[in-house]
Amino acid sequence: MSKQLKVAVIGCGGIANGKHLPSLAKQPEVNLVAFCDIIEERASKAAKEYGTQDAKVFTDYRELLASCDADVVHVCTPNDSHSEITVAALEAGSHVMCEKPMAKTTEQARAMLEAAERTGKKLSIAYQNRFRNDSLYLKQLCESGELGDIYLGKALAIRRRAVPTWGVFLDEEKQGGGPLIDIGTHALDLTLWLMNNYEPKSVMGSVFHKLGHRENAANAFGSWDPEQFKVEDSAFGYITMKNGATIILESSWALNVVEIGEAKTVLCGTEGGADMKNGLRINGEKNSRLYDTQIDLSSGGVAFFSGEEESDADREAQAWVKAILEDGEPLVKPEQALVVTQILEAIYESAKTGKAVYFD
Repeated sequence: MSKQLKVAVIGCGGIANGKHLPSLAKQPEVNLVAFCDIIEERASKAAKEYGTQDAKVFTDYRELLASCDADVVHVCTPNDSHSEITVAALEAGSHVMCEKPMAKTTEQARAMLEAAERTGKKLSIAYQNRFRNDSLYLKQLCESGELGDIYLGKALAIRRRAVPTWGVFLDEEKQGGGPLIDIGTHALDLTLWLMNNYEPKSVMGSVFHKLGHRENAANAFGSWDPEQFKVEDSAFGYITMKNGATIILESSWALNVVEIGEAKTVLCGTEGGADMKNGLRINGEKNSRLYDTQIDLSSGGVAFFSGEEESDADREAQAWVKAILEDGEPLVKPEQALVVTQILEAIYESAKTGKAVYFD
């Protein structure tokens, strides 16, 4: 019998129930043994649906860490508590998967990385879009050199009207921001990973609060309350890397635009380009002629994954469990997620000051 991992989940709200718990429950090596939420009913409901027979319920994560001896902890709380809970869980002896973004600030993210290094425990951040079929296929092309030297990336996370109106999404204190830190973080992580470039030189940013004040606005999740809308409705960044490459980041929950897309990227290299705007397309030049190819991802597996019944979240959970059991490296490394947080923080800072932020 393979080793069984005791897993605890801290934060039993939407992202836990919509992603982490269903995917973890599918992993045969996982036993969900403890659940924590400041609203006890949510933790109890999750324990009843996903937990072992003797699963424990907590309202204080400190009590959970002190008593349940979990091998792994998943942190699914608002952004302002990611660092505090992750550091505590690592120091309690657990490996940690923390929901994105890594933290509200670079300082908090660095504390998480230092705790992982100090304790020797694994830390990963939940950027599940790396595990999509199109992402994995494009990563193979990038690594094989098919695009050549990639010098331009566009990280896209654009909604026309889809402002999340539940939870704390509109609370700047708890979240640290709006669409930039919520969905822009996915697009940026995906683009940096595909380019394999984690050395930013400078950042310019623009942040807008243009539509959040509107009453009775059209919105996929129902009209938002303007009084509660404390974060930006769109944000944009111009990122220059140390090797001269450029990344343009576009993020919005509400923007007057017809073409939308989340966690998408456009890459331009010396030998070819790629985009995810309408499926996965590769373009280039051969025999003095231009070409573009639509990649058929409807059948077969990518890398060591297979089976269309698997979602990106399922693959993320599978790879995470495998990394722990086989003492391998997680696909999403905390050092990489730290750079994402650094850049997001720099965009917000640049927007406030009107000046570029330079990295040492």
